[in-house]
Amino acid sequence: MEAPAAPAQRAATVYGDDDLPAPPNVPRGMGLGAGKEDDFASAPSSFEHEPPFRPRRNTTKLWTAAAVAFALLVAALIGLVSWFGLPDWLPVAHSTFGPTRPDLELSFPAERQDRRTLPNGTEYFGASGTVTNVGKEVRELPPILIVLRDGKDRVVYTWDVTPPRESLKPGESVTINEAVTDVPKTAKVAEIGWKPD
Repeated sequence: MEAPAAPAQRAATVYGDDDLPAPPNVPRGMGLGAGKEDDFASAPSSFEHEPPFRPRRNTTKLWTAAAVAFALLVAALIGLVSWFGLPDWLPVAHSTFGPTRPDLELSFPAERQDRRTLPNGTEYFGASGTVTNVGKEVRELPPILIVLRDGKDRVVYTWDVTPPRESLKPGESVTINEAVTDVPKTAKVAEIGWKPD
């Protein structure tokens, strides 16, 4: 029997530093160029860890803040209306006259109200009536308001009347006679009551 043949030996070529091929000659303007290495190194990596999206806003907190702001606004408006009253430009029914006064009765009968045109063409309106204290205590007399309305129930003229006395004793009456000129010709109806506070 023959002995197995020895494995073939490969020849290894060993290169020295002098035998290495020269690096390629890249012309200027090709490749990275001057300073590009630094820019590339300072640029953020697209592989760095980042959250995939912004954290979601807490909508419950947003709605709660909005509700608190709305409640504060409504409370402020209610406070302003209760302190100053409703503005005149609001299209809501306003009370023309003030509240009734305890123990004081106004009596201005229609037959004692005089509306006419004077000979010189001036419109005249006169009102006469009484205020009586029907109670058992002395009462202060507040100002009286006379309101003239047209045929469509719109206010066309108003004026305040200061009573000739400041107060009335129980059972006392005071007569009030008032007249104005240059009232609008459209005035048809007169209303008389206490002036609002």
